[in-house]
Amino acid sequence: MGVENFDEADAALEYRAPTSRDHKYSRGVLGFATGSVAYPGAALLGVDGALSTGVGMVRYVGPADVTRPLLVRRPEAVLGNGPVSAWVIGSGMVDTDTESMDRATRALGEGKPTVVDAGALGLLPRSGLIVATPHAGEMAKVFGVSREAVEASPAEYALLAASQWNATVVLKGSTTYIANQHGDEFSVSLATPWLAIAGAGDVLGGVIGSMLATRSADIAADSRSLTRIAAAAVVIHSLAAQLASAGGPFLLDDLVGKIPAVIRQLLAR
Repeated sequence: MGVENFDEADAALEYRAPTSRDHKYSRGVLGFATGSVAYPGAALLGVDGALSTGVGMVRYVGPADVTRPLLVRRPEAVLGNGPVSAWVIGSGMVDTDTESMDRATRALGEGKPTVVDAGALGLLPRSGLIVATPHAGEMAKVFGVSREAVEASPAEYALLAASQWNATVVLKGSTTYIANQHGDEFSVSLATPWLAIAGAGDVLGGVIGSMLATRSADIAADSRSLTRIAAAAVVIHSLAAQLASAGGPFLLDDLVGKIPAVIRQLLAR
């Protein structure tokens, strides 16, 4: 089949805008089991990305040391266990933190569409509706090869990981490769080089999670749609970075602030 380029026109077809009949629950509830004492910012950035993409509600389950700054930054976040449409797990998590790993494992066990990032990648493979989001270094660790080897053949490694993990894999990079266990393969080449900054992947996890939560009913009806939805989220994230950069460096707050404008542009198509 080969790798298919995924662009703005494709992404526009995958974003579901709310209608007059929607409410916060029908727009999707996204759970986060992310962050740690060492990396609290990962949780905050993911929640920022999700809320800016239009999810109906964010529910956070994580360390108390992360909860406090999260509520100051995003008071609309809801704390504690409860029903969710999708999950984001692993961002900023330390795999030696037993309590956090237990939370992530329980989330995976619910069988909801789940973004698996960073510290939770070691929990794979698991059955379910999974979008794994490694960067090249994490992928290299999984296969016991050098980072350079992954960067030399990213499409092949994305497909190999998708098969091994029985999941959709988003291999992040200057060109991001998205593949699933069925052999569907996409690439997104819209990222600015200025996007190579710490925390950008945490925002992406939130954007993907938001779209999975909003489209959870569609994913339940057709699990293969998961991959196109994830690719659309990569497009939104990349275009927001382009706007935030305007040819130079930027803060991730600027990227998050541009996500609504990108979505408006996609809907106008």
